[in-house]
Amino acid sequence: MKAYYEILFAISIILAGIYAVIWRKRFSIYFTLIFLAVPLTLRGYILQTNALIIEQAISGVKLTYQGAPFLLLFIMLAIFDLCKLKSTRLISGIFFTLSSIMFLPVLTVGSSPIFYKSISLQVIDGKTELIKEYGPLHTVFYLFVATYLAITIGVIIYSLLKKKDSSKKNLLILLFCEGVAVILYLSRHFFHLKIELAPLSYIISEIILLIIIHRISLYDVTETAIDTLAINGDTGFVSFDKKFTYIASNKVAKEVFPALKELRVDSNAAKNEELNSELISKIKEFVADNSKEHFFKESGGKIYQINIDYLYSGKRKHGYMIYIQDDTQDQKYISLLNKFNERLKDEVAEKTENIVKMHDNLILSMATMVESRDNSTGGHIKRTSDVVKLLIDEILQDKSEDALKLSAEFCHNLIKAAPMHDLGKIAVDDAVLRKPGRFTEDEFAIMKTHAKEGARIVHEILKETDDQAFHVLAENVAHFHHERCDGSGYPEGLKGEAIPLEARIMAVADVYDALVSKRVYKEAMSFEKADAIMMESFGKHFDKQLEKYYIAARPKLEAYYAAL
Repeated sequence: MKAYYEILFAISIILAGIYAVIWRKRFSIYFTLIFLAVPLTLRGYILQTNALIIEQAISGVKLTYQGAPFLLLFIMLAIFDLCKLKSTRLISGIFFTLSSIMFLPVLTVGSSPIFYKSISLQVIDGKTELIKEYGPLHTVFYLFVATYLAITIGVIIYSLLKKKDSSKKNLLILLFCEGVAVILYLSRHFFHLKIELAPLSYIISEIILLIIIHRISLYDVTETAIDTLAINGDTGFVSFDKKFTYIASNKVAKEVFPALKELRVDSNAAKNEELNSELISKIKEFVADNSKEHFFKESGGKIYQINIDYLYSGKRKHGYMIYIQDDTQDQKYISLLNKFNERLKDEVAEKTENIVKMHDNLILSMATMVESRDNSTGGHIKRTSDVVKLLIDEILQDKSEDALKLSAEFCHNLIKAAPMHDLGKIAVDDAVLRKPGRFTEDEFAIMKTHAKEGARIVHEILKETDDQAFHVLAENVAHFHHERCDGSGYPEGLKGEAIPLEARIMAVADVYDALVSKRVYKEAMSFEKADAIMMESFGKHFDKQLEKYYIAARPKLEAYYAAL
């Protein structure tokens, strides 16, 4: 019996380690609590079987019983999340309070008869056995456990019958897991077994949860910021796995391909005649020849361009992603081009300009979305971009011998990249990003990661662009705008001209805006005080070469902020 509990405990530690390796910020907090609670519960069983005195056994009993009110609560709330039935803080608080109330009688074991009337310890041939007589509240405790199990099973069955946005396979796996837990629990009492089977059900639950966590990583259509834009914007998205199992889609996609409205998550799209003809066959053509990556479809009086790409998880291909974009206007332009060859250059130029605007708007929309999560920097993106323009205007007007020589391409790219400098904040946890006050040292350390993370995100967004110069500049702005010329900045501690010029210019705009703008933790600083700080920082924080351009731009900067 002792070996049984020790083996289960070792397995729980291994499973917790696996969970720690695959953990992502988007995972429900209840997943983490489950993987923390199970080893603690199993540790209680080990304490009981190893106890030589009654006090040790009682400590094990108390630790073991936390598994019922709290571990079952965490499992129930985790299943709420998996079924996409978000519980409010009030409901979660009520359940947690009830669990705490039910756990209080457990603490009286050994000192009061309300939960255990009596408990004694005997050791025979080196084997520890607890002799227990249950009290009145123990029966209530059983009813409480049964209620949690009933609610959990009820939620799973409801989701199976009513919710198409939950994976049927995941729900069936969960239902099987709960069924096994009930059977194991009842078997121990019906067959009068000396070992507890509830710990085994906890291990099974952890294994099932790991399987489901792996599966839901592919089913989360809102995992990235771009997905969020897609759900609320004009771009349609549909995803399938390698076997054409339907994973997810958004509203636009369902309007273009109405058959998606009736398709359930986890069902095989190839079995739907309409989808197989219009979409799956095109994906198969793309697999055979990657140059066939797009086609067109008319729907509702509009012409849509459908682009096919692979669905990645990390670097591995896990399926296919379909992008749907309203291309009606472009198709009209193409039609006109076929009729009027003399207008070819104008039409191509207009199309290119539209694409560039779409690209720029997407970048700005992403940056604005990131800023909307940060309740302390409202309008920072637009203001810093405008400050960069003012500084560049002064640099371009400088005709002296020691003037900075900036190309038109560099200036255009820097103004275009400025809104992307804080994209890395999308990876910062809300608890830090939205904190209404100054950061602690640990919180600031987390916030500082946004520079390196921003460079990674910008790299991923622009890695396929033909404009390599813009790609490099935008990545530098995101990565190095918090570096200082004296080497005291982050994330790399670069000094002087080792810091790219675009990042040095961005730093001036970023800090000036932070000084003269109101934040949740401070009022806006006066222009005089802000100027004193700025001037003192040239040669230390800022590039000394930029000092004269800041001085030249200062009247325009003050006029700009005064008008806000």
